[in-house]
This record gives sequence, structure tokens and C-alpha cells, in this order.
Amino acid sequence: MSATENRPRPQPYVLVGGVSMRDLLASCAAAEAVSTPPRMPDPETVRAAAERPKAA
Repeated sequence: MSATENRPRPQPYVLVGGVSMRDLLASCAAAEAVSTPPRMPDPETVRAAAERPKAA
């Protein structure tokens, strides 16, 4: 038997409390995205948009 046969196979994901780490990180990112208030638009961008001619 070789040394590589004795090694345990790596798990594709780790379950913590029945939830995969990928799902846990995705839910944290989603919660942060919904709880972060929208940013105010950049004044320079707003000014440039106001100066553009309107499409008919």
C-alpha cells in the first residue's frame, strides 16, 4: 500500500451544522447586499446625465 492510498479524500465542501460553507457564505453575502443602503449617485455623473440631450 502506498502513502497516497492512506490519505483521506478531501471533502468537496464542509458541513457546519448541516449547512455547506458555500451556502453559508452565499447567505451572508445576500444578507449584506440587502441590508446595505443604496449609495447616493456621484454628483459628476448626475450632472453629465442632465446635460445629455434627451432622446425623442
